[in-house]
Parts: sequence; structure tokens; C-alpha cells
Amino acid sequence: MSETVADHVLARLREWDVEQVFAYPGDGINGLVTAFGAADNRPRFVQTRHEEMAAFAAVGYAKLSGRPGVCMATSGPGAIHLLNGLYDAKLDHVPVVAIVGQTARSAMGGSYQQEVDLQALFKDVASEYLVEVNVPEQLPNALDRALRTAMAQRAPTALIIPADLQEEPYHPPQHEFKHVPSSPPDHPRASVVPPTEELTRAAEVLNAGEKVAILIGQGARNAVTELREVAELAGAGVAKALLGKDVLPDDLPYVTGSIGLLGTRPTYEMMRDCDTLLIVGSNMPYAQFLPEFGQARAVQIDIDPRFLGLRYPTEVNLLGDAKSTLQQLIPSLERKTERGWREKIEKNTAEWQETVTRQAMLEANPVNPMRIVHELSERIPEDAIVTADSGSATNWYARNLRMRGRMRGTLSGTLATMGSGVPYAIGAKFAHPDRPVIALVGDGAMQMNGMAELLTIARYRELWADQRCVICVFHNGDLNQVTWELRAMGGSPKFEPSQSLPEVSYSDFALQVGLGGIAVDDPARLGEAWDVALSADVPTVLDIRCDPEVPPIPPHATFEQLKSMTEAVLKGEPDAWHIVTQGIKTKMQELLPSRR
Repeated sequence: MSETVADHVLARLREWDVEQVFAYPGDGINGLVTAFGAADNRPRFVQTRHEEMAAFAAVGYAKLSGRPGVCMATSGPGAIHLLNGLYDAKLDHVPVVAIVGQTARSAMGGSYQQEVDLQALFKDVASEYLVEVNVPEQLPNALDRALRTAMAQRAPTALIIPADLQEEPYHPPQHEFKHVPSSPPDHPRASVVPPTEELTRAAEVLNAGEKVAILIGQGARNAVTELREVAELAGAGVAKALLGKDVLPDDLPYVTGSIGLLGTRPTYEMMRDCDTLLIVGSNMPYAQFLPEFGQARAVQIDIDPRFLGLRYPTEVNLLGDAKSTLQQLIPSLERKTERGWREKIEKNTAEWQETVTRQAMLEANPVNPMRIVHELSERIPEDAIVTADSGSATNWYARNLRMRGRMRGTLSGTLATMGSGVPYAIGAKFAHPDRPVIALVGDGAMQMNGMAELLTIARYRELWADQRCVICVFHNGDLNQVTWELRAMGGSPKFEPSQSLPEVSYSDFALQVGLGGIAVDDPARLGEAWDVALSADVPTVLDIRCDPEVPPIPPHATFEQLKSMTEAVLKGEPDAWHIVTQGIKTKMQELLPSRR
């Protein structure tokens, strides 16, 4: 039996060492589904509950493995469903390849069922590489270019294969006119370093500074050793963008934590007071949390020239990868002998950790959501992977989870889409089946799609050597982040019809599908519940009823801003007094004296 186009697609994926394809079937990819069967399910067809979840799982896999994620969907509605996950990949610069079916070529243009203009649909999200394969000879070059481009540009790409073509015999391209052969799969690498004169200028700026601050993002992940050395030489503190939260551990005394609306007070104060800023591998968009324009001289390092000088008026822009560039820069840096600035940063950071602990241990009704992550942080394994969904839980991930050891963490950083936390965790388990994974998810995101993906976890969990996969649900019956945005930014009380969620037991649902389930409504039981979940031999849902009225107050918020929020609450909130007292209690912890 001759090799079909679909057979060849899977064979080429195997040559690229693609081990699984996150997908959902449909008649637009029947030829590919048949090929999976003929290939003994290699690569593995991982059936998610929805195509959007397939894309999210591919993104999570790519973020946490460093390898491209691959997702697949049928034509029409299946292809449309992929978009949100692919935009998540595009905005967070993640290599993902989408393979999608299309109406048979003979039916195109005839308003056939499920015929959608996929070229137009994917034109923006897969702008780096998008191709429709119409003859067998376009392969393997088209698939190879999709993978190579995704990895080189750290972006999603898309390959459209009409349904009838999938079942045709495969003919390789020949060495003849208008045929494009392809080289074997490989993974070429290069070190990109700026010119010496630019490195010299950057060193002059950093050496002249007396109060140096460093901001790192995910682009600095390959430069941990170098970052630590630069921070020591410059006597600098290091702040982290959310996507770079796991680049440096939080037990380094000069790591001030997250920046921005979800950031920490020592980061805010460091940016407010610094005279020199070094940005490494970060495109954090909130310029208002960087130093005032004109306050600081700035140097930026990035592998992508499009993001140099984008967020702050940088004096020197270094185009290069973080590790190689810092290695070349370090010999020209002078060690600062005056350490007052560094000592102040370390003192502020230590005091902030005490503040965050006090805030987490405040009483609430019934459980303080900050305490959920605080108790996790006290006992999380040093090789754990944490995924966080978008919502109020993101605040507590950003502020209360302390990274250490080999821990990894990620979330939808730029798109900030709900619903990514659980499929990210699935992608993480396929990337690292021997490591524990924890997803921090709000009940809104859980109802949106997380509950359905518990079925996917139950289906594939036996493939994972380490069964620890904890889905922690912040169960507060409220779309909480938007509720607080209404209060703080709109000056409006909570609008119940849009914000309240239907009641459901997530732990009971987990038990019904063959997973572990633990319900918690008593803060005294929280630590024990984490211990059980983190030692379980089955993926487990922690269903924690927490207080929706614990405010995610930014550390730079003034009492005047708190007053404005209070006035909004008092306009019509049924539980206004509880909301106000929780806000005051939380803010007051920042004013208590340090024990140090």
C-alpha cells in the first residue's frame, strides 16, 4: 500500500521528534486521523475536549519544554476554535504549529459545508508562516518551514491541508523546475552578540549608575548565571515580569519579585528610586511601572530588534541573546563598592515577605485566597511546575508564590486569556511526565473549560510517571478580577447578573471522573489538604472555598485610592462592610513594623 500525504505528514513529524499532537477529530482531517491509526498512534493523538484546549495544551507544552507544540483541527469550526490558543502563542512568543483540514479542493469556492477562508482566518495569527498545501510535492518543505519558522521566530505557524489531498499518494518533490526539496530536520543554533563598541557604551552607562535596577523577562531564561553575576557587580536589585517569574529564584535576597499591577512594593520602590535600568529579555507593557521618563539611564538587551526601546527611552540597545550578550558585557563591568542601594533593596524585600505573610494569614470568610498560595509556597516541591489562569488567582500567583530550586511557572502573559490554566497543565505533564504540576485556577475559568479538561487528565494520566497533578480551584462564586476592576476602575459596585457564578462542587466532579477530590472550607485544614494533594498517587482537584472580598490591592495604592474604591463599594454592595474591613486589614499589614 502506497504512502499517503497524511502518512508522510506523520512520518515527517516523527523525524522532527514530535511526540504528541494535541487535537480533536473531524471529517476535514479524516485522512490524518486514519494515518494516526496506521502509524500505531505515533506521534500520539492527544484528544482534548475542544480545539481551543488543544491549542492551549500545545502552548503549555512549548513554553515548558522549549520545543514546538503541535495542534491539529478539522476545517471550519475546528480551525476557528484554535484561534484563541494560537493568539496566546503569538503574543507570548511561543513556537506552535497548527495543522488544519480544509474542504476538498474540488468543492472550494462553492459555499460547501464548513468551507471557511482559512487563509484570511489565519493571516494575522500565523503571519510568520501560513501555507495551503495543494499538491503532494509541496511536502515536506511546507511542514519543515512551518516548524523551522515557528522555532526561529518563536511564533505560531499554520499548515492547511485539504481533506481530499490527505488521502492521495505522496510523491516527493523532484530536482526540477518549481519543485522545492527540503533538508533533513535539524536544530541549528547561533549566539548573537552586539558589536564591541555598543557593549562598551552599555558598560559605561551601568558603571556610572549608583542605583541600578534590573528587569528580566522570559527572554533571560538562558542567562541565570550571568544575571546573578551582573546583579552582584552592579549592586542591583532584580525585578521580574510575570513571564519571567521563574527565571531567578525568590530566595535570592535582591530579587524583589513581580512588577506591575500584580507586583510587589519593593519592586515598585526600586523602579521609583533607581538612576539606571537594565532590561533583559522583557517586553513588559506597563510603562507606568518603570522609572519616570528622564529619571534613569537605560540599557536593553533583546534578541528581537522590534522590542528594543519600545517601553522606555533606552540609551543603549543591545541586539543579542541574553546569555552571550551578558557574557561579553561582564568583563567591562566594575564592581560597586558602595552597597547601600543593594542593602536597602534587600531590607525592603525581606520586610515585604513578612508583609505578604501577614496578609495571607488574615482571617477571611471562609478562606483567605492569599493563604492558599502561601501554604502551597511553604511546601511545594523544588522541581514543580505551576500554571496560573487569568483572574484574581493571578494576583496571588504573582505575589505569594516564591520560586526556588528548579521550579517553573507560566501563564497567559500578554493575551491574559481565561481558560488556559488546566490545558497548560496538561501540556506541562506531557512535557515533563516525571515532575509534579500544579494549576491555580479561578472557578470562572474552571467552569469555562477546566472541568471538561479534567476528563482529558483522567484519560491520559497513566502515561505520566509522576501522577501528581493538582488543580487548585479558587472557589468564590464570583468572576472576581472583573468585579474588582468594576469597583476600582469603574467606580461601580458588583453587578450580580454578570459576575455571580452558578454553584457546583469541583471536588465531587473530579471524584466522578476518577480523579482525587478534596473540598476545603476551613483555613486550619488548608496546609494538610496541600500535603495530601502533593503526595497523592492520582491527579487531584483541590476545591477551596475562598473569600471573594479580599481585595487585590496593588502595593503602590494610596489610601486615597482605597477611599475611592470604598465609596464605590458602599454604593450598593450587599456585603459592603465586610469588603471595606478586608481591604483595610490587608492594607494595614504594610504599615506594621518589621521584625527585622
